[in-house]
Amino acid sequence: MSAATDVSLANLDLFEAQIPWQTFDELRANNPVHWSEEPAPNSGFWSLTRYHDIVRVLRDTETYSSEKGTVNLEELDEEQMEARKSMIETDGIRHRALRKLMQDSFTPKAVAGYETFLRGLTASTLDDAFAKGSFDFVKEVAADFPIRVLARLMDVPDTDIDQLIAWGNRMVGNTDPEHADVLLDSPESEKYRMLPFRSPAALEVWAYGDELAKQRLGGKGIDIVSTLINQTPIDGLPLSTRDFHAYFLLLIVAGNETTRHTISHSMNYLMDNPDQLTLLQERPELIEWGVEEMLRMASPVYHFRRTASKDTEINGQAIKEGDKVVTWFAAGNRDPEVFVDPYRMDVTRNPNEHMTFGRGGPHMCLGNSLARLEIKIMFEELLPRISSIKRVGEVERLRSNFVNGIKRFPVEVTLK
Repeated sequence: MSAATDVSLANLDLFEAQIPWQTFDELRANNPVHWSEEPAPNSGFWSLTRYHDIVRVLRDTETYSSEKGTVNLEELDEEQMEARKSMIETDGIRHRALRKLMQDSFTPKAVAGYETFLRGLTASTLDDAFAKGSFDFVKEVAADFPIRVLARLMDVPDTDIDQLIAWGNRMVGNTDPEHADVLLDSPESEKYRMLPFRSPAALEVWAYGDELAKQRLGGKGIDIVSTLINQTPIDGLPLSTRDFHAYFLLLIVAGNETTRHTISHSMNYLMDNPDQLTLLQERPELIEWGVEEMLRMASPVYHFRRTASKDTEINGQAIKEGDKVVTWFAAGNRDPEVFVDPYRMDVTRNPNEHMTFGRGGPHMCLGNSLARLEIKIMFEELLPRISSIKRVGEVERLRSNFVNGIKRFPVEVTLK
């Protein structure tokens, strides 16, 4: 067995300096259902790196459950699961009911109605960044834009934006010493074991959400907080305080982090592939389809986990009931059986059935239409305005094997 197939994908050091593409390639070729050991108290997990194996698991919710554990690597006891459970950690009727609460706000038709607002916001974000000449692309563009969109959907003031970004960083960055209040695997995190991400930031997010809910309960607002607090799910079970907390926190994280990192990675890849950047500048009508290649290349979420609800097998490998099964989206998005020359950026790639939002199944990303529109508009507005863009410092990565994030990305732009 090669050194790569002996590795544990629980090892965060693999992900800090760069994305472990070589490791994913070797596992996909030689050990596509790979066992990774983990430090106690966790018990290890199976990793899937082939596209079609991942799709099979995502679509079979009876065998591979989101509910019998969590969607992350951390192993929870029953009390923790009950305290933390969000929509993405449910299956079946309850999952459909919770998803339906927000579904109408994120349909392609609903999202299309945001376009004028999004274009104005994008132009404002770019004006402020470009005026500086040299700037951190993450801070001034990629992080600023999607959180302002979320603030608009929640109907909260722009003065809250920096706090919303900070909360997301502290929770999602729970394995990065720069961002975490307490590191996920530290003894200090035990006091926060009942909180999502084991982060005290969750308490602050909940308090913020509670204040918004108190103001909007019984009102006629059309913002997403009013929608959550004033509707009953179609299964007839009202949202508990825990349900509201979990849903609100999910919106803060999912509505910001993934789009932000996709925009950052996409700009970085375009700079590494100037022929593709030039092609999009010369033929802007290609940007809408090119977004799919940006999403494939970026793979902003490395993985999601499922838990086997019964004994089963994948590719001849026995999987026991209770085993963790981890679907590595990033690896699936580079599977050469599905994507010809998978490491080449090709904004005209067609078909491009990437799995950045999941690939079918009931847990496909609810906000995918909004994310696509945000990315499309960002590059439609950005690319025509620049004659050149170059890095003027190190691209710093988030220390995480869950979110494929960029923390800092210093650039210098020359305008046309």
